[in-house]
Amino acid sequence: MVRVLLVEDELRLAETVRDGLTEAGHSVEVQHTGPDGLWAATNRTFDVVVLDIMLPGLSGYRVLRALRAEQVWTPVLMLTAKDGEYDEADAFDLGADDYLRKPFSFVVLLARLRALQRREVHARPTILTVGELTLDPAVHRVRCGTKTLSLTGREFGLLEFLMRHVGQAMRKGAILDAVWDPHYEGDVNIVEVYVGYLRRKTAIPTGEPGYITTVRGAGYLMLSDGATDGG
Repeated sequence: MVRVLLVEDELRLAETVRDGLTEAGHSVEVQHTGPDGLWAATNRTFDVVVLDIMLPGLSGYRVLRALRAEQVWTPVLMLTAKDGEYDEADAFDLGADDYLRKPFSFVVLLARLRALQRREVHARPTILTVGELTLDPAVHRVRCGTKTLSLTGREFGLLEFLMRHVGQAMRKGAILDAVWDPHYEGDVNIVEVYVGYLRRKTAIPTGEPGYITTVRGAGYLMLSDGATDGG
């Protein structure tokens, strides 16, 4: 059984989704406003939050930002009628785990919830530190020494994942599962592209190639001291 918090102000849709999830064997709590959803998510325990963007009181974006600032790391699936890649990017930048547009298939919603449940959830420390790099997941900030780095949402997620597995070689498939949204069906080599972006952005000020190296046949490895061979 999955414990779901559904924050949705469209009453008919909320009841339909609640009935469907309940019939599928899940426990569902429904809230209809941003403040009520935020209170429930921070004061009760859920496995997944399904969060609409257009909510009265507080938008879903503001609810999500507040949750992550409070270090509530429950997986969040954004549910919205809004369309466009910038809306999706905003959701991921703020810490969403998945994104589903209305109208949607209930079968797809169930599949997305199962995928989120398969992901490994860790208690996330306030600040991660590897060598000169520091990453603060609560405020989405990365610094290299005294320099603040400008990263996209995907770059931030990839860097956070590698920093949480410092000293471990991570295969592309594992990175895709953890960082990309569950329904990604593109080329696995997209990971290589984003690793390249991070290598350039996290280069050590002395001119060293950065923190991430390639372990042939095993994936990508982040070293604790940032002394890679650039391979």
